[in-house]
Amino acid sequence: MDLAIRAIVLYAFVFFLTRVVGRRELSSLQPFDLILLIVLGDSIQQGLTQDDYSVTGALIVVGMIAALQVGTSYLSFRVPRLRPVLDGLPIVVIEDGKPIQKNLHRERISVEELTEEMRQQQIASLDEVQWAVLETSGAISFIKKSDS
Repeated sequence: MDLAIRAIVLYAFVFFLTRVVGRRELSSLQPFDLILLIVLGDSIQQGLTQDDYSVTGALIVVGMIAALQVGTSYLSFRVPRLRPVLDGLPIVVIEDGKPIQKNLHRERISVEELTEEMRQQQIASLDEVQWAVLETSGAISFIKKSDS
């Protein structure tokens, strides 16, 4: 039972941590970020199992985390009011070719990062963009202006 409670507490902590870190950082991992994730995973494992190296302990922890993840996704699906809390909402970062500084600042995205993302999607300038939306996954969707 101790392992299940630890799994619940650490799942909630990691869920909260990912919401605080922000979706943009999670979608574009640098080598240092990857190393940090590995260290974080090892630290969490130590807090979860402490000195319990049994197969039963591992099954309890992994099963509890899987159940929490399935439960979270089920709640997000079945209770639309919880969706913004659990998944977040898309955020408009460019409107009619102009960056929305307030939203960029809140998500810690620079205009240079936006233009880099635009170039990767074959968009040359901000003037070509009608809308840019930071999706809940951390990806940025660009909608070009129509030629008409």
